[in-house]
Amino acid sequence: MSQVEIITITPDTKIGPLLDRFPQLEAPLVQLSPAYANLRNPLLRKTVGKVATLQQVAKIGEVPIGTLINTLRKELGIEEQWKGGAAGKSESGTDSGPDWFAQTKIAALLDAAPMLEAGEHPLGRVMSDLEKLKAGEIYELITPFVPAPLLDAVNKKGFEVWSQKQSDGSVRSYFCKRTFEV
Repeated sequence: MSQVEIITITPDTKIGPLLDRFPQLEAPLVQLSPAYANLRNPLLRKTVGKVATLQQVAKIGEVPIGTLINTLRKELGIEEQWKGGAAGKSESGTDSGPDWFAQTKIAALLDAAPMLEAGEHPLGRVMSDLEKLKAGEIYELITPFVPAPLLDAVNKKGFEVWSQKQSDGSVRSYFCKRTFEV
């Protein structure tokens, strides 16, 4: 007798535990977007994979969330297709950036690519750096992909967040402490 396993795959599903339970999903993911090849890095998978939801993974790979979820479901033999909303809002908005952004306001910069290549997660460093940021100043973070979990964490801490993909494939994310008018 075989037991039927109930598998739930939604935008809130964490990628790390999903891949730990179903390692066969790695290859179809990489076929969807080259950005997902980073999930083969065991250290990155242990750090980012634990917190990254499929919604965030969709942003990173620039894949519609419905396509991502339904591809994973199909690979696991789940016939019911996800019929949720669209891919969500764009990270970039416009090429010139939001109203609060100005190149001249950039006070600090971190190129996190070397940290990520070494299997380190830049969240702690970014949060520490952001504590030193003065009102109106902007922090710039350079990564090889959209760091969706980090963007969400920083936004929840009271910062405006904007990311822009560069022609070389890197992503520049900008953070500015929210100011409240009285």
